[in-house]
Amino acid sequence: MQLQQTLRKNYSFEGKGLHTGKVARMTVCPAPADTGIRFIRTDIGKDAVIEALAENVSNTARSTTISKGDASVSTIEHIMSALTGMGVDNALIEIDNIEVPILDGSAKPYIDAIWNDGFEEQDAPRRYIEIQETIEIVNKEKGSVVRIEPAEEFSYDILVDFNSRVLGVQNAVWNAGVTYAEEIGTCRTFVFFHEIEFLFNNGLVKGGDVDNAIVIVEHPVTEEQVNRMSQLFNVPALSVREDGYLSNLTLRFPNECARHKLLDLIGDLRLCGGFLKARITAEKAGHGINTTAAKAVRQQLTKSI
Repeated sequence: MQLQQTLRKNYSFEGKGLHTGKVARMTVCPAPADTGIRFIRTDIGKDAVIEALAENVSNTARSTTISKGDASVSTIEHIMSALTGMGVDNALIEIDNIEVPILDGSAKPYIDAIWNDGFEEQDAPRRYIEIQETIEIVNKEKGSVVRIEPAEEFSYDILVDFNSRVLGVQNAVWNAGVTYAEEIGTCRTFVFFHEIEFLFNNGLVKGGDVDNAIVIVEHPVTEEQVNRMSQLFNVPALSVREDGYLSNLTLRFPNECARHKLLDLIGDLRLCGGFLKARITAEKAGHGINTTAAKAVRQQLTKSI
């Protein structure tokens, strides 16, 4: 029997939010058995608690936001993914602003802080999420699919296709044979060069920089455009590598972008309320369809009670 787990101590992180640019301090704390994952907006008050559940999702534009009453927390997917990948059932996440810090754009800072300390076993069995019927969510306009099928063991399989000459078609998987902390959690978010100015102009990625995102240069660009990028991110001497990425980084895996999309999927589906024991396959997935699938799981569980 698998027992529930929580953290051994508190872990604090501080940094700017990817989209708001606002600096937040966030502390991930142990929690009693059967708590699940809950966020507390400490700047609002001790009662500003938001359960990390699909019915509390309020926005999925470029990240996942949950809300309850007057309290909201955005870009929760990386910390949710990290806790899931490391096997944490219960945690309280205290945060003093609206957006989770982006840190390096992956779940690696959480893993580096928490993983080696191990976890506290709790005197309660883990509550797996088991579905009775296959759930399939389709977005025909985007060509996106998330399919969740009953299974004895968990497995995630994602296919990423942006019709990109740089990325091509990429695939990533997570199952019992894949170590999340080493092979998925370290993978960073990404953005296409041609999207960045649009995102800035529309009030997004105010906290983005070349230290927390992989920048993909899909189309030929001029020196003037690259210089503009350098000015936006305050980084001198950027250039475009032959493989289509900005020169500031080295990929952690050839399919790092697909692995990051898998990281997001794991975090979003944790909004089902626990650990899915199911076979999950996804194509061209994003926060919108991921969280819709999580809501469908929650609805099926409610009907079966």
